[in-house]
Amino acid sequence: PVCWNKMKNKRMNPPQIIMFLFMVVLLIAAVAVDISMVSIVNDALIKWAMNGIIVLSLIPMINVGAGRNFGMSIGLSAGLWGMIFALNYRLTSWTGFLVSIAVGCVVAVVFGYLYAKILNHLKLNEEIVGTFAGYSFIPIMNLFYTFVPVTNRQMLYPIGGQGLRPKVNLDTYFAKILDNLWQVKIGEIVIPVGLFLCFMGMGVLLWLFSKTRTGMIFSSIAENEKFVQLSGINVNRYRTIGIVMSTVIAAIGVVVYSQSYGILHLYDGPFMMSFPAISAIVIGGATQNKAAVKNVMIGTFLYQTTYLLSIPVANALLIPEMAELSRTIVTSGIILYAFIFERKDARYEKNQK
Repeated sequence: PVCWNKMKNKRMNPPQIIMFLFMVVLLIAAVAVDISMVSIVNDALIKWAMNGIIVLSLIPMINVGAGRNFGMSIGLSAGLWGMIFALNYRLTSWTGFLVSIAVGCVVAVVFGYLYAKILNHLKLNEEIVGTFAGYSFIPIMNLFYTFVPVTNRQMLYPIGGQGLRPKVNLDTYFAKILDNLWQVKIGEIVIPVGLFLCFMGMGVLLWLFSKTRTGMIFSSIAENEKFVQLSGINVNRYRTIGIVMSTVIAAIGVVVYSQSYGILHLYDGPFMMSFPAISAIVIGGATQNKAAVKNVMIGTFLYQTTYLLSIPVANALLIPEMAELSRTIVTSGIILYAFIFERKDARYEKNQK
């Protein structure tokens, strides 16, 4: 029955249930070992927002039928280009932050267009191709970081003066510029309003975009590409728009992430950032061809909060390495779940129709 299907769709999916139960267990353990909940809440709010824009970047590609963006490191690298440009000219405060985003977006448009050309030639294999494209792009960027002509000595290796450092401190540039903007304190809990507004604002823009004609065409392509093509719509053009959008948002996301982190992380920094982001949106309830802003909000909060709790609990009860091991196991397991069970769900929905 239709009513039963609607109720079923509103229930939590298995990844959400697993992460929620895991988070509850960690909360109980944290209270048992007397871990400060105030610091956990403060860190959870920042982690949620600083990672949220990176997860939001997955929405356009998923909704246009180009799969989950395992090649996200291409967009992240574009954002790193923007920050390298700003830091090289010693731009600080809002100037450095906004120039990083502007230059990163310009580079992301170029990278995204080339990435879209590859994916449009290899349809139905976007996730596999994206994984290899993202992995192969990292060594190319590592060569760029080694030979880029940067004049700011703070960014270069102290010995030899050739090649960018793996990590560049942003404290003297624009570290935590959003985190410290319009902070609201409720007792000992600090709410980073500026960071939240950036995250929520990007989410609102994507939600509004989904209501436009282009956004609706995105959903139609993901649902039935052949029908849309027969309707006279240039499918590849809209797929290119979606892929470029995802690349640009990822570039913005890494700048926001870096200012919260306080460090510009180069070389293999963006290597594994796509997997936690994809796990988060799957936890939130996104499928292979449909994702919404609410999926990002729910999934990112559950994933990041669970990981944040696992670190002090593992340090207190087990060994420090267990936190990273548990995150890797959960991340890989959720992605594996998405690959295995989404096909069964798709066949079920097809039979219902």
